[in-house]
Amino acid sequence: MILNFILRHKARLFFVVLGALAGYAYYYFIGCSNGSCMIASNPKVSVPYFAVLGYLIGGIFLKS
Repeated sequence: MILNFILRHKARLFFVVLGALAGYAYYYFIGCSNGSCMIASNPKVSVPYFAVLGYLIGGIFLKS
């Protein structure tokens, strides 16, 4: 059941994982050290934020 879901949505999941990796890279390389940046100062915020962005951007490139 889960494998069937993954196989049907593998392109969309690729963009989500790519966005999550980009979010962690953004936190790691660009992040704020003083904590004043809401997204860049915490990986628990930046990873889901960029994963959602990956999902949305993936929707632009994929057919329905």
